[in-house]
Amino acid sequence: MRIIAGDLRGYRLETPEDRRVRPTTDMAKEGLFNIIAAQLEDAAVCDLFAGTGNLGLEALSRGARICYFADNSRDSISLIKKNVAICKLQDRAQVIYGDYRSVLSRMPEKADIYFLDPPYDMDLWEDTITMIGEKELLADGGMIIAEHNRKKELPGEISSLEKIKERRYGTVVLSFYM
Repeated sequence: MRIIAGDLRGYRLETPEDRRVRPTTDMAKEGLFNIIAAQLEDAAVCDLFAGTGNLGLEALSRGARICYFADNSRDSISLIKKNVAICKLQDRAQVIYGDYRSVLSRMPEKADIYFLDPPYDMDLWEDTITMIGEKELLADGGMIIAEHNRKKELPGEISSLEKIKERRYGTVVLSFYM
């Protein structure tokens, strides 16, 4: 696993030892960042269910101002901290331990971009997007990108947020909400 583009292009990241963490594939990650490139400059990003920190670190490499990395696995938090250190981004990264509800309750600012990649078997997308919308945690013009399996169809509207596009990369689907 590596950073694809930006200031940290080519940096290799630590990967999990087991299969419980499922990092976003390079193909899906490249497609995602081609779509959101214009929104990244000076953005506040939140990588919920961060796993390895792969998406948030890519965002920082491409110009995001800060990334809030969150996960409820101590192993993932340790891995994220290692990857932040490898990239020397401690000053632009805040790593938060806790489930998505407690993390969203403690968000220090509205985020411009949320990455949601929860465990597929837990079906947390709608609840998470609803909470972000109801707590008004998305900045004006901000976007939520939900990664899910192609077998899972997310609704066209969740809370006050509308799905504006969907992209498929093999078995992975990215749904974009604004």
